[in-house]
Amino acid sequence: MKKIIYTDKAPAPIGPYNQAVLVGNTLYTSGQIALNPVTMELITETIEIETKQVMENMKAVLEAAGMTFENVVKTTIFIMNMGDFGKINDVYETYFDEKTAPARETIQVACLPKNVNIEISMIAVL
Repeated sequence: MKKIIYTDKAPAPIGPYNQAVLVGNTLYTSGQIALNPVTMELITETIEIETKQVMENMKAVLEAAGMTFENVVKTTIFIMNMGDFGKINDVYETYFDEKTAPARETIQVACLPKNVNIEISMIAVL
């Protein structure tokens, strides 16, 4: 049985999807972009600031499901420019303990929603 996860501390969905779905003890998140959850304005001054907003949005979704980044077992990062990988990684790594960090792939894409530079989705397990 699936349970829909929603929090107003992360951006509301902008289409026919939910922030996350919990099935058993596994959480599947939708991709998060750098939308401010209060104003729904994009935060894209630099790739570091944009990445931090994405991670903070993801943190809120995880917390709504009773989880933390320690529960994350897999992340997928979509980026517009592989040249930003190092800067993104510098922010990303502050949210995880390197010894227990999740599996991950990072993919450069041609375009992302609202022309953002990064989108991240996660799978977490209780």
